[in-house]
Amino acid sequence: MKGASRPGPAAASPPPDSRRRVLLIEDDRDIAEAIAYQLGKAGLQVRLAYTGEEGLEASRRGVDLVLLDLNLPNMDGLEVCRMIRRQTPTAHVPIIIVSARGEEVDRVLGLEMGADDYVVKPFSLKELAARCRAALRRAEAVAGAAEGSRDDDFEVEFDAYLVRYRSQEVRLTPKEFELFRYMVERPGRVITRERLLEHVGGLDTEVETRSIDAHIRRLRVKLGPARDHIETIVGLGYRFVPQPRR
Repeated sequence: MKGASRPGPAAASPPPDSRRRVLLIEDDRDIAEAIAYQLGKAGLQVRLAYTGEEGLEASRRGVDLVLLDLNLPNMDGLEVCRMIRRQTPTAHVPIIIVSARGEEVDRVLGLEMGADDYVVKPFSLKELAARCRAALRRAEAVAGAAEGSRDDDFEVEFDAYLVRYRSQEVRLTPKEFELFRYMVERPGRVITRERLLEHVGGLDTEVETRSIDAHIRRLRVKLGPARDHIETIVGLGYRFVPQPRR
């Protein structure tokens, strides 16, 4: 028809958001917005959840890192942490607890429940952003490695966070996997707590050695009948032994 305008070119679809995805589970909206703003400035994509139930549902849709408050309505944050670790899609996702519970027992319990780091309120937003980036780098480094280790008992796939003991899978958190991998790569060598801290990073300096010990305890529980492969060297640290003494 004369005078009719021709359709213009189709609008280009917006490029997919390639930023790393952070799920923040925090019931205080002011704190949540402040954290989200700072992480957004750091180049991260933040999704907010204000209850444990919302957080669990959001985590199933895909996430690269979880920031978790403990004082949540209806469902305690420690239970949320435990359930995130039990879900297959999020079993290996780094978790940083951000809580006003600052007692040592709370921090150690949080780490034993599967968290990779623990930050006590009040905190520096810039430091929290740095801890998030460090946790994501560690997870990417583990996921990006294309190596493995195999012996008569263990099969370890570094690129898949996968550990099998006598064909049975052992599900580990990213930090537990890093600790185990670091020791497996150095069989028979005594590794001090300080060296382990340097390797895994992101642990609160006030409870450094206790944090390492908490992760090792949890690692041993998950290893079950293979727990004796990790020996405690009193006063020094730990070592992985391919053939433990019976």
